Amino acid sequence: MNNWEDSADIIFKNGIVFNPLTCEWLHEDFAVRDGIVIGTGPGYSGKQEIDLKSSHVVPGFIDAHVHIESSLLTPNEYARLVMQHGTTTVIADPHEIANVCGTAGIEYMLQANQDIPLDVLIMLPSCVPATPIDECAMTLSADNLRPFIGREGVIGLGEMMNVPGVINRDSVVMEKLTLTSIRDGHTPFLTGPMLDQYIASGLQSDHETTILIEGKEKLQKGMYLFIREGSTERNLNHLIPLVTTCTSSRCCFCTDDRHADMLVTSGHIDDCIRKAITQGCEPELAFRMATLSPAERFQLFDRGAISPGRIADFCVLENVRDCRVCATYKKGTLITPDTLKTLPSQPLSPLSQQWPFKTRTPTPDEIRIRGEGTARVIRIQEGQIGTKAEYLSVSDKNIPDLSRDILKIVVASRYYPDNIGVGLVQGLGLKRGALASSVSHDSHNVIAAGTSDTEIIAAIGTVVKHKGAMVARDGSAEVSLPLSLAGLMSELPYEEVNEALAGLHEITDACGAIKDPFMYLSFLALSVIPEIRVTTKGVFDVNRFCNASIFMKES
Repeated sequence: MNNWEDSADIIFKNGIVFNPLTCEWLHEDFAVRDGIVIGTGPGYSGKQEIDLKSSHVVPGFIDAHVHIESSLLTPNEYARLVMQHGTTTVIADPHEIANVCGTAGIEYMLQANQDIPLDVLIMLPSCVPATPIDECAMTLSADNLRPFIGREGVIGLGEMMNVPGVINRDSVVMEKLTLTSIRDGHTPFLTGPMLDQYIASGLQSDHETTILIEGKEKLQKGMYLFIREGSTERNLNHLIPLVTTCTSSRCCFCTDDRHADMLVTSGHIDDCIRKAITQGCEPELAFRMATLSPAERFQLFDRGAISPGRIADFCVLENVRDCRVCATYKKGTLITPDTLKTLPSQPLSPLSQQWPFKTRTPTPDEIRIRGEGTARVIRIQEGQIGTKAEYLSVSDKNIPDLSRDILKIVVASRYYPDNIGVGLVQGLGLKRGALASSVSHDSHNVIAAGTSDTEIIAAIGTVVKHKGAMVARDGSAEVSLPLSLAGLMSELPYEEVNEALAGLHEITDACGAIKDPFMYLSFLALSVIPEIRVTTKGVFDVNRFCNASIFMKES
């Protein structure tokens, strides 16, 4: 029998500890050895004692679904930022970098995560490209993904966006579903028998739910519901009434796509908890959704609670309702600003030589819209990833139409330089200037919109010059954030990325743009979310799943 006197490395004393297994707060001590909780309550002693002074202690937060690339940060900088907010584990789908770099992108993310204290657990990208009509560096088949199964840090299959392929039992899709028993779904607006077929094929979760009735049906039919709160995908307020004592075990928080500036100013999962409590969610249920619920969903029985046998990941709060994190512990070790500053930078070779960027600056003739009549216009929905199709009377002589907020949008392929698509968008709000970016889900072609062809072309030109960047222009004034890693992520410290984003937003704000215009812009080519998008081939009707002309009929 072990001598309990010598069994612990650290005794954490006098904490008010949240137990998500029972949703209660317990004034108790807990003992840690080799980064693992070995026991709770009295009767333990060890080499060191840390007095928590009656502070509230909760398990480390877990993000149930995120694309680290969307932060615009490298994994070490992402870890340096989110761990300050109490996050100790994220479930990441690297399909952004996989679209651009193929299997080398997945390998990079796995290697990059080895030297950081944040646990980044990988869900393998299931849809690269997102659809058969999309472009990417390398089509990932089940054979391409299979060697990653069983690798340390790989826990399942990421969001299955090919809903028609699942429902029609496409052999390529079905083979991917056999790779692992943990499979994330992707079911925007899916309901009824089609949802039944999708779930029956083995998909288990959804993070694309936007309305209450949709979320309720998915919970009733056995899905895990990931309540998302990203830079522009703001679904928490609409869905939080679904969380009850009975459903909280099936609900988790996720951020999906959250730029670095929002992580700096608002936080991470701690922000989701604060907002949920503000909306009337019981604090105990909110904390459960941020800890034990995602751990159980992904069968991570080694975390999610401060209980015997689990990793000693936890954070200390200033107070419960505000969820202000004043200290984060990973495996029982305090994560300090100095610790995070010393995180090693990830080697970029050979990845830096493997990502394609063949985009060229288009000519005025290549982005010219010709015709008049009833046009298909993409209308942005504020706070949502989905778009609406508007059918408006438009003439090529009146584009842009600032009185109706109708702008030209251009998508230039990074893989095939002659593929350049053009469409119309409503809702960006620009009164002057232009913006362009090499972040454009999920293929990450170069996307741009603006109030004149001259400025659109100039903005794209700057993106091309950097081989990846975010650019805002207002006449002769221009600000850019180079994205030197795959045209998706900056190699700069997060503080400098945050500062650069502030400079971009200073211009876009002055030009009248919607808040976070680059995130909205990045989704306007995403061909798996209804109703209408624009790709390198022009307008794409997601509901009918086909390309379409700008004008309903030729003039």
